[in-house]
Amino acid sequence: MEKYSHLKSELEKEQTNLNKRLKEFDDLGLAHGFASSVSSGELSQYDNHPADSGTALYEREKDIALHEHIVLQLKDIKRSLDKFDNGTYGICETTGELIPVERLEANPTARTKVEFVESNMNNSRPVEEEVLEGFEKYNFDDADDETQFDAEDSWQSVARFNELPMVFEDSSLVDNEELIGGVEEIEAFLSTGINGYEGDDSVQFHRNVHYDHYLNE
Repeated sequence: MEKYSHLKSELEKEQTNLNKRLKEFDDLGLAHGFASSVSSGELSQYDNHPADSGTALYEREKDIALHEHIVLQLKDIKRSLDKFDNGTYGICETTGELIPVERLEANPTARTKVEFVESNMNNSRPVEEEVLEGFEKYNFDDADDETQFDAEDSWQSVARFNELPMVFEDSSLVDNEELIGGVEEIEAFLSTGINGYEGDDSVQFHRNVHYDHYLNE
């Protein structure tokens, strides 16, 4: 183990630094899962803006993740230091062969040779990517066993609004003649800017369904 003495010193130094950081996190109550009202010092979240609460929640989640990461690092370091005590440090747990010194210097807590490292990488993709292939993937028109309102139908329904001008005003007038009779008729098709009336040039004229109704009357 003499040739690994510098790695042992490095591990012990890192262990000391991580224990200090862990104590700082524990002083914040992260090890006890305090509610957000307790961790923020507030008796109630009632009068807090949701954005402020969201920011506080994000920061707390980040601190908890860092706390957990430190705990895992300390476990790895303790396992490596225990191997120094029983004389197994630097031996691959899979093959029983010596781990190259270069690998241990890059990662003193390495447990196997690099070719036997289990990948912890999550290869799953965001669920949103499932719809990036286009609507054809979710077009069930030719499927005899599918009768659902598919993605193509959704797009067609939305696209119809571009073909029906004044669709919202027309539908409201058919139901209850909204905006007709409640104010001066001309107010429904004449308007001004945010500064109000500033002369004839500031008045805008709209040939809409209210204008047609005014003429018919």
